[in-house]
Amino acid sequence: MELILWLVAAYAVICVAVYLGNRHLMYFPDPTRVPPTEAGLDGVKEIEIAVADGVTLVAWYAPAKDDKPTILYFHGNAANAANRAPRIETIRESGFGVFYLNNRGSGGSGGSPTEDNNVADAIAANDHLVGLGVSPGKIVAYGESLGSGQAVRLAAERPVGAVVLEAPLTSTIDVARTTYFWLPLGLLITDQYNNELNIRSITAPVLILHGEQDAVIPVEMGMRVYHAANEPKSIELFPQGTHDDLFNNGAWEKTRAFLASVGTPISGVTTGRDIPERRNDVAE
Repeated sequence: MELILWLVAAYAVICVAVYLGNRHLMYFPDPTRVPPTEAGLDGVKEIEIAVADGVTLVAWYAPAKDDKPTILYFHGNAANAANRAPRIETIRESGFGVFYLNNRGSGGSGGSPTEDNNVADAIAANDHLVGLGVSPGKIVAYGESLGSGQAVRLAAERPVGAVVLEAPLTSTIDVARTTYFWLPLGLLITDQYNNELNIRSITAPVLILHGEQDAVIPVEMGMRVYHAANEPKSIELFPQGTHDDLFNNGAWEKTRAFLASVGTPISGVTTGRDIPERRNDVAE
């Protein structure tokens, strides 16, 4: 009986520690601020955005050419604009605009990341982009990994032309359960980014990109997010793709093709009732 009591007490201590420290286990921001030119990007401007709670965010912006859409980019853990510079350049080479938001604590942005903060900042970035003269229908909400949660929540709150989710999670609880299945994670994790639920509120066209060799967020999660999404939607799976190399496996080419299929440049704000269905049968 004494052993059982010790085990119960130890389990309770672990639960309390996880609850109090779950954000430290979730977020790994890289605070290094690097000017775009030092990252090898000419023609990209650094922008500071003062949000409602007084925090200043840092974003990189390059306007679109020939009236093409602008990719509003939300990054994953341990990423920032500088270490995604090759992606930014690839997007710009296609004539698309890029607005890359460094989340709180990353790339020179102030504050600390939480789900509520990140979603509010995503909306602020979208509104800032609209204020720069980009129409909502020309904005593509692009979420990478954990950033997929921001893209989904933004598209549920604001009109956008399309949503692209790279390696999206169903929720942080599901990701954590792959390792910590023995903990009551639904009670312990405060920032849940429930894409599988939240994506049901989106009517803009949705593209899912996922690597079949992804060891961080299993491809099955991307497929679940796809199935939960409304039409029109499409999914592209990359047999050799892992978690962060999809651009090297043709993800941007697939994204361009998808955006072309729903109208490029996107005209007006599209909804699920306006665009014919497009899907990849591999996901069915």
